[in-house]
Amino acid sequence: MESGIDLQGQFITALETLGLNHDLAKLLWLPLPMLIMLVVATVGVLVAVWLERKISAAVQQRIGPEYIGPLGILAPLADGLKLLFKEDILPANSDPWLFTLGPAVVVIPVFLSYIIVPFGQNLLISNLAMGVFLWIALSSIAPIGLLMSGYASNNKYSLLGGLRAAAQSISYEIPLALAVLAVAMMSNGLGTLEIVQQQSEYGILSWNVWRQPIGFLIFWIAALAECERLPFDLPEAEEELVAGYQTEYPGMKFALFYLGAYVNLVLSALLVSVLYFGGWDFPIPLHFIADALGVPETNPFLQIAFAVLGITMTLVKAYFFIFLAILLRWTVPRVRIDQLLDLGWKFLLPVGLVNLLLTAGLKLAFPVAFGG
Repeated sequence: MESGIDLQGQFITALETLGLNHDLAKLLWLPLPMLIMLVVATVGVLVAVWLERKISAAVQQRIGPEYIGPLGILAPLADGLKLLFKEDILPANSDPWLFTLGPAVVVIPVFLSYIIVPFGQNLLISNLAMGVFLWIALSSIAPIGLLMSGYASNNKYSLLGGLRAAAQSISYEIPLALAVLAVAMMSNGLGTLEIVQQQSEYGILSWNVWRQPIGFLIFWIAALAECERLPFDLPEAEEELVAGYQTEYPGMKFALFYLGAYVNLVLSALLVSVLYFGGWDFPIPLHFIADALGVPETNPFLQIAFAVLGITMTLVKAYFFIFLAILLRWTVPRVRIDQLLDLGWKFLLPVGLVNLLLTAGLKLAFPVAFGG
């Protein structure tokens, strides 16, 4: 299998050709992956927030933001500036350390998860052998931050919101992991590059969604629950908990929760496209296109065109699922907390186990089609 490009090695080599020594070049590299993740994730969030406003307006037959920049595209920036200049208040009798650390514990793991998202064969920050389960491990840290925030706020509604967030995450983390395990079983690996490459041989016909329709539905439902999107926004139900764990948070601390929710939504949509819809792959195999044009696949201009097409396809697939998540928010009513937990424990968990068993059987019976 061709590995992802060694971005660190190429960067250090380029600086060494300019006269810098190896240690200094390596030191200059260290902040770059984090900066790349921050920029990509932040731009994705700004687009998602703008889409949320415009799609929800269309669903409700209204216009939405129009005058904050062309078509209201600067509305997310206006939201950020407003929250940036709000006063930072610490509630009386709260735990100041936990109250401050809570939002950071929620946001940082979600940003770190972007290192495993591939936008092309040579376009990812780190090709980790257990990339998908690193994401699952990091996503399980966020509820600890929500519980810290609710406990430290000295507010009963906030504490209930934090407890709900922890219960919801535990309930849906297991079905999510089972769905991912079925994909990993077919791909014979847990790296995101391996999973996409296993889907690339026959174009759209080899995408995992056809071989794992049940797993895809489990993954998407569990991902929405992990992102606390309606109908699974029980930890911050305004009618019941006055916004739950974030009730006492002002300004930028509240903005971190807001940012973390949308960063997690964009990340989940990207991983749906990678795990089940071929990632950067075009519906028609690219070597067919190269053969039709009479151009070898090693042609540098063709490789650049394929790289741009791969990034575009990944984003198009991801934002289609963001569109679906936004539509669900304005279509489906919120479930009760007992219904939420019943769905996770009594339905998704046994269905996920059966799906994993079926995948193992099909892998043995039809090794060519199921990655044997």
